[in-house]
Amino acid sequence: MTIRADHVAGGALIAFGVLVFAISADLPFGTVSAPGAGMMPKLTAGLMMLFAAIIFITGKQSAPASSIDWSDRGHALLLVVITAIATVIYTTLGFIITMTLLVFSLLVVVERKKILPAATYAVGLTLFAYWLFGMALKAPLERGLLWF
Repeated sequence: MTIRADHVAGGALIAFGVLVFAISADLPFGTVSAPGAGMMPKLTAGLMMLFAAIIFITGKQSAPASSIDWSDRGHALLLVVITAIATVIYTTLGFIITMTLLVFSLLVVVERKKILPAATYAVGLTLFAYWLFGMALKAPLERGLLWF
């Protein structure tokens, strides 16, 4: 039996879903009318595992795993590292600063866009997201250093 790319991807996503379930096991699920803190992680992980299982089952149509081109691994690694740094500094710097730096870094460092358009886009996108989630939807966003 040949291991195919979809078998590897589906199996990895199923394993990640199991990890999310294990981490969020102590969070209450709640009800539809009063969702608990564990509803979204468990719902998202469950759906991810369902779709990953479909990918795994239909994987015999994909390319063999040995034929995967890994030439873009540096690009992927940069993406993961920058996102991990943003995750670490989020509670300290807050939503607005962290998301602006995240989008700006991804555009300039990873995608190699020009600095001024990247900065304009990063600030605009972050302010729109802050307005949408923080003000319109009243979701609690981390305030951070600047308290907004």
